[in-house]
Amino acid sequence: MNKIGSFILAGCMLGIGLNSCLGPGSASSAIGGEVTGVHGMAYSEPAPYGMVAIKSGYLKVGLENTDSLWGIEFPTRDISVDGFWMDETEVSNAKYRQFVFWVRDSIIRERLADPAYGGDETYKIEEDKYGNPVKPYLNWKKPIPWKKANEDELRAIESVYYTHPVTGQKMLDARQMNFKFEVYDHAAAALRRNRLNPAERDLNTDNQSGASGVVMISKDTAFIDDNGNIVTQTITRELSSEYDFLNTYIVNIYPDTTCWVNDFPNSENERYMQLYFSNPVYDDYPVVGVTWEQANAFCQWRTMFLKKGLGMAGVTIQPYRLPTEIEWEFAARGKEGNPFPWQMDDVKSDKGCYYANFKPDRGNYTKDGNLITSKTGIYSPNSNGLYDMAGNVAEWTSTVYTEAGVQSMSDMNPELKYNAAKEDPYRLKKKSVRGGSWKDPESMIRSAWRSYEYQNQPRSYIGFRCVRSMVGNNRRK
Repeated sequence: MNKIGSFILAGCMLGIGLNSCLGPGSASSAIGGEVTGVHGMAYSEPAPYGMVAIKSGYLKVGLENTDSLWGIEFPTRDISVDGFWMDETEVSNAKYRQFVFWVRDSIIRERLADPAYGGDETYKIEEDKYGNPVKPYLNWKKPIPWKKANEDELRAIESVYYTHPVTGQKMLDARQMNFKFEVYDHAAAALRRNRLNPAERDLNTDNQSGASGVVMISKDTAFIDDNGNIVTQTITRELSSEYDFLNTYIVNIYPDTTCWVNDFPNSENERYMQLYFSNPVYDDYPVVGVTWEQANAFCQWRTMFLKKGLGMAGVTIQPYRLPTEIEWEFAARGKEGNPFPWQMDDVKSDKGCYYANFKPDRGNYTKDGNLITSKTGIYSPNSNGLYDMAGNVAEWTSTVYTEAGVQSMSDMNPELKYNAAKEDPYRLKKKSVRGGSWKDPESMIRSAWRSYEYQNQPRSYIGFRCVRSMVGNNRRK
C-alpha cells in the first residue's frame, strides 16, 4: 500500500473510561458506614474558541402549514434537544486553508524523513527520551526549511506542487492533499447484539439458545493504491474483536474550486474558480466547494488538532462534528423559535436593510448588497449569537435526508445516520442541507426549510459549521 500523499492520523477517537474522570483517593476504601458516593474532580467546561453555547430546550420543528409557494409539506414534531456548542460563523476559507496547509506540511515532513529525499530522521520520532521504541510520529517542532533547503530538502518540498504544462502556473497539487483518520463506532459497539461475548447478547434467560449465532459486522476501510488513487471499501465480516468497530477513512480534502463553473453553465465565473479559495481577499468568506465527506474530515482534524494542543487537558474534550438537522434548526430559530433567525417575519428592516445575504429579487442578486457570498458575520446575529444562519451559504448537517424527516426519529436528540457504502444506491447518499444560500429566494432561507445534496457533491453555495456536545447542566432558562 502506497502511503505517499496521505498523512496517517495516529490513534482514534476513543471513549473516556470512568477512572480517567476520577481523582486520586476517589475509590471507596472505608471498612463500612453510610454510603456517601464516589465523587470525581470538579469540571467546568471552558467556552470553545469562536463558539457560542446553545442551551438544551424544546421546539416544535418544521412548518405547521403546507408551503404556499412550493406546495411542499414539511414534517413537524415536538422535540427536545440537549445543549451543544456551535460555531458563531460558517467555517471560513482561512480556517479551512489551515487544514489544507497542515496536510501539506505533514506530507513534506514525511518525505523529508524518507531516504528517497535525504532521510533526515529528525523529522520523525521513533523512540522516547529513554530510547524505547514508540509508534512513529512526525516531529512538528522541527521547522521545514522553506528558505534555505538543500537539494534533497528542496525536492521534498517541491514534490507537493504542480506546474501546469500549458500555462506554466505553479500551484499546490490538490490530488495529493489526502487526510487519513480513524473513527471508533461507539454506538455500534454498544448494541447488545454486537457484544463479543455471545452470552451477553440476549437478556431472556428462558431462551436456552441465547444469541450465540454468528454476528456479521460492517466496517469502512480505505487505502491508496500504487497509482495514487484512494480506494474505499465497506467490509462485512464475522465479528471477532473491538477492532471491527474501527473505521478507516482517507479523504482528499482540497475544495473543488471548479464548482463555480460547473454550478453555473454559460456564466463567466472563472475569477471565482481561480481566486475564491486561494486569494487573501476572500479569507473571511465561507469556504465552499467542500463535500459532506470533506466537512467531516475537517471536524476530525480540528478535534485532533485541539487535543494535541491541550495535551492531557484535552482528554475529556468532546469531538467536533457536524450539527444534526434538528440541532441546526433549533439553533437557527433562536431562543424565541422564530420562522427566521431574526424576530420579524419580513427579511428587511423598516429602513430597507436586509437581514441576510440571499436572492431578494428575480435575477437581482445584488439587491441585498452582495453578488455571491459575503464575509461571515457582517449581518446581525440571532438571539443565540449565531451569524448567517439564513443565506450566505447553505450548511451541511450530519443527518441522512428522508421525506419523513423528524417523524422517523426519536423526539429526544433526533438524528438519523447512515454511512453509505460506495456500492450503495446514490439515493442513500443524500444528506440534509439547511439555511439556504446567497442564490436562494426568501422562502428557502427560512429556518424550517429542508433541502439535500449528495454527500460527495461539492457546491459553490454549500459550506458548513461545527458543533461540540456540551458537558454538564445546560438547561435553557
